[in-house]
Amino acid sequence: MVFVGPIIGVFLIILLLSLFFSFIPVGLWITALFSGVKISILTLIGMRFRRVTPAHIVNPMIKATKAGLNISIDKLEAHYLAGGNVNSVVDALIAAQRANINLEFEQAAAIDLAGRDVLEAVQVSVNPKVIETPRIAAVSRDGIEVIARARVTVRANIERLVGGAGEETIIARVGEGIVTTVGSSDSHKAVLENPDRISKTVLDKGLDSGTAFEILSIDIADVDVGRNIGAQLQTDQAEADKKIAQAKAEERRAMAIAREQEMKAMVEEMRAKVVESEAQIPLAISEAFRNGNLGAFDYYNLKNTMADTNMRESIAKVSDKKEQKPNQKL
Repeated sequence: MVFVGPIIGVFLIILLLSLFFSFIPVGLWITALFSGVKISILTLIGMRFRRVTPAHIVNPMIKATKAGLNISIDKLEAHYLAGGNVNSVVDALIAAQRANINLEFEQAAAIDLAGRDVLEAVQVSVNPKVIETPRIAAVSRDGIEVIARARVTVRANIERLVGGAGEETIIARVGEGIVTTVGSSDSHKAVLENPDRISKTVLDKGLDSGTAFEILSIDIADVDVGRNIGAQLQTDQAEADKKIAQAKAEERRAMAIAREQEMKAMVEEMRAKVVESEAQIPLAISEAFRNGNLGAFDYYNLKNTMADTNMRESIAKVSDKKEQKPNQKL
């Protein structure tokens, strides 16, 4: 029991010291002090209260000081609290200084907060980047498809990184220039013979306007001949005209059938009326006999006339058959 009190006391001292050194980065302060960065221990404690990780500020500050950059710790802390990447900004400033590029801290911080990789932007500004376009199909005036692929060499434009368009815009504009150049050519052979016409025409359009890049060169990597679009369009047009003509013919045939059906209906209606009228003849003859308007002699004359008419029709049919038989033998 005699040693319990001192043991507890030593344990509490160790606990307090560990809490002290975990909350107050004394080791980081010593590192900064020997690196030539003047920062007080109270500033590090204040970072803890402001929920700022001291290492994310002090380590970039050490790199900037060693590189000869004069950046205040308040600016680094403000950029960190704004959600920026302090380490990337400092690396970009060091790279810009080594490459003799005029880049201020505020400008680098704005580029970083805009969502762009400021270090990569500085690297691309020093070492140009090659953007390869997909295969772009265009049709010349003679109807032949030309498929081209280009390589665009660009350099980052630091001044336009904030608010400037990206690589997708460059690719789209180059594709538009290729389509325009090929489409204005009288023959696909002219494009194949002088593919540099595409590069010159596209460069003259100032495609890097409003983008975060400066186009250095456009090189046509590959040019192939595709389909005969003109002939295919003519074939498709002929097929479409054929279908239209067939549809119109079918429409006329349907109308003719409808008219024929209508005529048949009219003929059937007329026959029905004739039959109905013929059915009234015996009744009319009977009525004439009863009223005394028709005598027996008149009735027999009518019958003789009808018989004579039927005989003439029979003779005419026989004559027609005889005339048709010699013609069939011939």
